Order: sequence, then structure tokens, then C-alpha cells
Amino acid sequence: MNTLHTRFIEPLDVLILRGNKLFGEPGSYGEALIPPWPSVAAGAIRSHMLAVEGIDFSAFARGQVAHASLGTPAAPGSFTLAAFHLARRQADGKIERLIAAPADLSIVEDDNATPAARRAQATALASGIGSANPLPLHPVLAETTRAKPSGGYWLTQAGFERYLHGQPLSPEHLVKSSALWRIDERVGVGLSVETRSAEEGKLFSLQAIAFKPDVGFLVSVSGATPPASGLLRFGGDGRGATIHTIEHRPPKPDYAAIASTQRCRLILTSPGVFVHGWLPTGSRSDVRREDGAIRFDLHGITGWIVCAAVPRAEVISGWDLAARDGKGQPKPAERVAPTGSVYWLELDPSVHAASLEHMQSVGLWHEPLKADARRAEGFNRLALGCW
Repeated sequence: MNTLHTRFIEPLDVLILRGNKLFGEPGSYGEALIPPWPSVAAGAIRSHMLAVEGIDFSAFARGQVAHASLGTPAAPGSFTLAAFHLARRQADGKIERLIAAPADLSIVEDDNATPAARRAQATALASGIGSANPLPLHPVLAETTRAKPSGGYWLTQAGFERYLHGQPLSPEHLVKSSALWRIDERVGVGLSVETRSAEEGKLFSLQAIAFKPDVGFLVSVSGATPPASGLLRFGGDGRGATIHTIEHRPPKPDYAAIASTQRCRLILTSPGVFVHGWLPTGSRSDVRREDGAIRFDLHGITGWIVCAAVPRAEVISGWDLAARDGKGQPKPAERVAPTGSVYWLELDPSVHAASLEHMQSVGLWHEPLKADARRAEGFNRLALGCW
């Protein structure tokens, strides 16, 4: 198993974390994306590595120079972003990762604004109830009282670990976004392509993210050694952020319990770029059980997908600096399954704890692992939870 190198990225200024919508035209509005795509962190770290080693960016973009662990733009090397999460520094100096609420959790507030987490269960519908869901079970949120979900909550590391183990969550396991950052509205001025000077009448607005003190991002890298410290250009407009080496214990699923019960929940911890749309890598939509369950086979994990909670698809793209001999062009737009999507799996008796741990470390990619830009950028990462 590859060694993980974990770092904490701490902003020095507001960050411009752009979403997937074009802006810059007069009167347009650029919304921020929190958390940003993992490719933002991968790009910042790789750029720093090239700069420190004195590699010419233009030559690297043209594929004329290869890096030992980054490879070339056309043939990425062993560098892989294995984790990318919002995080904060605690009073004792330790870094705690924060996880957006998965799709099977509903956060509600009482009259005193105290949050409570309610969990959907994979359930068979009663006879006579129809559904377009192609799977035999449905994610059902059973409630005794009606309540409107409250958005903007994050799980603490302890809360996420309890969630993976199937244990109930308390209010202290939930953190409101307002305690982590605030939106800073900014006005921008359109520039002339020829003169690079401001053009009259071309004003637009955008959202900048002002993090609270001690809030930033946790990243883990495998297949390469990221910078131990230093200054990064992070996000749009190259805003400054520092990177620090940290000691960190990630939340650990109970692989033995999962193997024993022969079923689990698979949770996406980064967007999923899948050939079959919402179905994860390893799914066999052409192989179905009589009840409609879909076959799953990846990294020695075999079984059946019997239920899924997948929010509306998102679209990722980005800017490819290496394209057109270093002149750059937009990356192809791709539909992805959002972070936090949940899949319920019934596992075969042959599945062992070691195989489960291996799949979580590698991600939802076929082996042998091929050079893939999206794998290097940290997509298709997962966590496994008890069911």
C-alpha cells in the first residue's frame, strides 16, 4: 500500500473558488464552489513541485520535460491526490477533517436551531407502490414528525467516523458553514484581450471565500512527496496559501464488521467520474439479479448494488494549461456523481477485510491502474461504512 503524505493548506487571503458557470461578461455573477474540485489542490501542489525543482513550465506543458512522479501532461506519473477535505485546526493544534453531509443524512433544526441528523435506510417499498428506481431497495427517511431539512452542515471527523460505523450523531458532531467561512462579494472589471487594460462598462461580480482563522484544507498524496512547507498559488487569481506537514489519523471504517455482515455502504468522498453515469466503476449494468440489483466487481470486492442515494449530477471541466502546446484550452465537460453519493452493497461471502481496505486506498478505478489525469487529480475516492 502506498505511503500517504498529509498536508494542511491554510489560506492567507480570500480564495476565488470558481464553479462551473462562465462569468466575466458585463453584469454576470460568479458563484463560489465549496469545497472546490480536488483538481484545484492537485494543480496547486504539482505547480509548486515543478517550480521548486526548476522545471520549465512551458517545456513541461509541451511534453518536452518529464517529472519523476508527475510524468507528463499526456502520461501522468505516480502522483495521486488520495484525499481532499475541508479541515480546521483545533485548540490542541491537531488538524480535523470536515465532511459534507452524505446523501443519506438529513439535518434538521428544532425551534432553538439545534441540529439533529436523521438517516435514510435502504428499504423495500410496500406492495402496490410504484417507482422509477431501477434498484430493489429505496433510501427511505422514516420520520414521526415532518421537518424541513437544513443545509450547510458539515460532519466533524468524530462524527464522520461514527457515521461510518453506523452509530447515531449528536449536535456536537455537526458544524454550520457560517462557523467556517463567509462569502465576500467582489466586483471585477473586464480587460481588453489586446491591451490588458480595463474596458468601459464591463463590470461583473463574483463570490470570494473568506475562511475563518485556522480553517483550510487537508490533502493526502500518494505516489509522490508533496512540499513539506511553502507558499502555494491556490484557486482563481492565484491567491496565496501556505502548506504545512501534519500528523493525521484518518477516520477508519470497521472493515472486519463489514466483511462479517457481508454488506456495506459505499460513500463518495470526491466526485465520481464514471463510464456508466451514476453507477460507480465496477458496476455491471448488464448483469442483474431477479429483483433488479446490479452486479458489482472491483478490486476483489464482489456483490450487488441494491440501493443508491445519488443527488443530481454535476458537471466538471476546468482549464487545461498544457493543451495546444502550452497555450491552454478548456477541459472537456464531464457529468459526475456528486461527492456524498451513497450506494448500498450486498457482498459475496468471499469478500475479506483486506480487499475492502485495498479498494478504499486505490479508489474507484480499474486495475492495473493506468495513467489518468482525473485519477491523479483526486476523483473517484470513497469511504466504506457499515450497513
